[in-house]
Amino acid sequence: MATQLITKREELKAKQKALADIFEQAGPDLDLGKAEALKGLADTKARADEVRRLNDELTGLGKEVEQLAELERVAASVKGMAQEMQHPARHPEAQQPEQAKSLGELFTESATFKQFDGRRGPVSHLSGVDVKTLMTTAAGWAPESLRMPGYVPSAQRIPTVLDAIPMGNTSQAAVVYMEETTFTNNAAARAEGANNAGEAALVLTQQTANVREFAVWLPVTREQMDDVAQVQGYVNNRLSLMLRQVMSAAILTGAGAPSFTGIIGLAGVQTQAKGADPTPDAVYKAMTLVSVTGRANPNVTIWHPNDWQDVRLLRTADGIYIWGSPSEPGPARIWGLPVILDSACTENTALVGDFANFTELAMKQGIQLEMTDSHASLFIQRTLAILATVRGALVVYRPAAICQVTGI
Repeated sequence: MATQLITKREELKAKQKALADIFEQAGPDLDLGKAEALKGLADTKARADEVRRLNDELTGLGKEVEQLAELERVAASVKGMAQEMQHPARHPEAQQPEQAKSLGELFTESATFKQFDGRRGPVSHLSGVDVKTLMTTAAGWAPESLRMPGYVPSAQRIPTVLDAIPMGNTSQAAVVYMEETTFTNNAAARAEGANNAGEAALVLTQQTANVREFAVWLPVTREQMDDVAQVQGYVNNRLSLMLRQVMSAAILTGAGAPSFTGIIGLAGVQTQAKGADPTPDAVYKAMTLVSVTGRANPNVTIWHPNDWQDVRLLRTADGIYIWGSPSEPGPARIWGLPVILDSACTENTALVGDFANFTELAMKQGIQLEMTDSHASLFIQRTLAILATVRGALVVYRPAAICQVTGI
């Protein structure tokens, strides 16, 4: 499996390089007629179709690489579990955070939903009745309208960046690990019988990623909690979303204690300026930096939606869309890598990196909800304070495995 993964990655890099050459030769105005690989094609439309075909190949190869990498990680995990069963750890594993029920589950289990069957009441038809005085809604009863179950949520940012960061657990107040900060290789050939050899140097440095806490609270009256069965699920859902939103924003742009130190601007993260390059070229150069300098395999890109819009709308000099015509959905990939859109990402900056292997969100405590009336005058007001908290540490094991593309 490892050999197949290496082969696919090499094939993906070769095809990425071939498409990068086309964009580089086309220049900033995307004149595809200048590209050597496309000169044999009849017109601009045929050249754009060929570029889309090459990009589709990259998309397919990218998915194959991801699937093979996932299988390899699963195999390694199974092997690790087998070893752990043979040699159990001397310290207890961190307790898995309790999984909160979804809003849908909380609603369907409520008494309100179970009692409402959605059917109309009986209908009676009276014949032969002489109606002398017309009863209308103005003189009689106003019609009764039942409110529909559920609610329409307000428009909120979906914290999709959390999908790019692997999640683990920790039982400590910080994640402490050793990083190799010096690797000096003086190995060299020597003559027969010589007694000299190059001296190597290795230095390890202890690094620490502290667990941070994010919290939010909401006052709710007891009458509201007691009288409306759906309120508890609604509050749980919205407070949890608030925590995920602020945590995902902190992963990208956090300013440090008491929050995370965000990946954008993090010391050691590489930078590739777009400059006069087309955006796809700048992204490919960032991928090269991750591969060559970071010695990693980029697996995902993260964008602000406004920046990805500009890529999706790229056109050739005579108006042909590069990423597919408006009648097509277009691939949510670039150079075969998945595109994650999150408006918490700094606009005009995209991230390219090996997030799967060199980042982790180590959870000390999953989302936890607590209630009390022991705050200020809440007791006599019959009001509950609902507190939601979550604790975790953002660990970037190798910052050079990530590159930020600026000026896009």
